[in-house]
Amino acid sequence: MKVLITGGAGFIGSHLAEKLLENGNEVFVLDDLSTGTIHNIEHLEANPHFHCIIDNIKHEEVTEELIKECDQIYHLAAAVGVKLIVQQPTRTIETNISGTEVILRLASRYRKKVLVTSTSEVYGKSDKSVFSEDDDLVIGPPKKHRWAYAASKAVDEFLAIAYWHEKRLPVVIVRLFNTVGPRQRGQYGMVIPRFISQALDNLPITVYGSGNQTRCFLYVKDCVEALINLMNSTETVGEVFNIGNPREISINDLAQLIKEMTGSSSEIQHIPYEKAYDKGFEDMQRRVPNIDKIHRYIGFTPKVDLPEILDNVIDYFRNNNKFK
Repeated sequence: MKVLITGGAGFIGSHLAEKLLENGNEVFVLDDLSTGTIHNIEHLEANPHFHCIIDNIKHEEVTEELIKECDQIYHLAAAVGVKLIVQQPTRTIETNISGTEVILRLASRYRKKVLVTSTSEVYGKSDKSVFSEDDDLVIGPPKKHRWAYAASKAVDEFLAIAYWHEKRLPVVIVRLFNTVGPRQRGQYGMVIPRFISQALDNLPITVYGSGNQTRCFLYVKDCVEALINLMNSTETVGEVFNIGNPREISINDLAQLIKEMTGSSSEIQHIPYEKAYDKGFEDMQRRVPNIDKIHRYIGFTPKVDLPEILDNVIDYFRNNNKFK
């Protein structure tokens, strides 16, 4: 099978490409390297079934040829990371909405199945602690840039569902909850690579806010397995799925655990949100996925626990120091 991955040079996309090749597919990656990096996929370049096209998905002539050629499309290309989103809200909105519209329109033209990656951010400011796919989305005001990403990805979901209902384009939507692992970098605000990089350099481990907020972390290989199984199922079309690990940890405890596992002498420092991001930045105290639906459809259960995830990421940073 021929498979297209938009954003395939990114963290998740590169692991997905690796697994699809391992499964015997021919893989085409389309990435403009705005947040991805060629280092993530350079180990795949010798494989004759791997093809990398450096371009933007909004370059329709290139994107159309790839969609016409491929059987399945994993649409991962997006602006990512809280730091990038706060600093560049215009880019976030344009990249996410315009890019997704191009993919869906061209996929509809050639009747190709699309998996659209969304995010747990779409749940927004809801006061629920465990989120299910049918819950209301409660997004903050437009003046707070932090919500640009959530709003843009929610529009992506509405677009995908509209294409399914109106044009019968086979689509699957996934909401990712804090996927982590080797190749993820901390430069856009991702907490685990940022903490590990700081700890290995014996720099202060900077916790934003009180650190009492909790998050759940899913290993990237568990995520990739779920993506492939959702794509290959005939029962998942037109549906939305959480992909995550419901086991949670506070950010304070995460910082302490990383400090201990790296043997670091780093101090743990707390930085107010307004210094880390901008004035009036809003965060959620808990964000836990309900994964009953994805388990019911494809039998998904996370396999890798947090200590093993951290071991793998720490080893990656020690062996690839220049990619921090």
